[in-house]
Amino acid sequence: MARTIWIGDIHGCAKEFASLLEQVQLTSADQVVLVGDLLARGPDSRGVLALAREVRALAVRGNHEHRMILAHAAKIERKRGPRLGPSHLALLDELGDEDWEQLQALPLSLDFPEHGIRVVHAGVTPGVSFEEQQPWTLLHIRSLTSRGAASDRYNIQSWAASYCGEPHIVFGHNAQAGLQLAEHATGLDTGCVYGGELSALVLESNQVVPPPQERRDCIVSVLAADRYVNFGPRPARVSAP
Repeated sequence: MARTIWIGDIHGCAKEFASLLEQVQLTSADQVVLVGDLLARGPDSRGVLALAREVRALAVRGNHEHRMILAHAAKIERKRGPRLGPSHLALLDELGDEDWEQLQALPLSLDFPEHGIRVVHAGVTPGVSFEEQQPWTLLHIRSLTSRGAASDRYNIQSWAASYCGEPHIVFGHNAQAGLQLAEHATGLDTGCVYGGELSALVLESNQVVPPPQERRDCIVSVLAADRYVNFGPRPARVSAP
């Protein structure tokens, strides 16, 4: 039976990406879906993009892809682009035409009605229709302000805790929070590039998302081979030590 496999933020960790696909025993019938931030910070962004193409993975745009796309366009037009860190600057020269085409084609969201799931990179503002969500929110939200507005700041209570209804949102972006199993949302960024894990939600054909207490059985994770970035969070482990 075909499965759908949603994978959290990879950030250039190609070795762990390949290991996770091996761990879930990927078959040609399965559909791999990436929640964005495929590249930057980790050691092999081009390897991640190549493997994603090889397994015909679907993906949404993350804030790091968005920044790279803007920088690439600015470079071509000889205009000032967004400020980039060292790993992003290196990628600006390293990525090939096929890589840029792959990145530019990434949508902000993907729907999987057979599972009752919508995928975005960072999340949504609860209580706002999806048609009215701002692109910035989909790419950056981590929490809510005291007035219920989208914020990119980490808070012990993420936006997902306040989100109710359908569809179920699968997202990434919030490594400091680690695995999030909210009633109506699942956060899969478990900080692989920071020495944490790379995690996936795996559902059988037409399976809807189980409640939180049962959903943990649908999570598969592999440990990072290294702490590739020395700043940022080191999330608690999802898998047993």
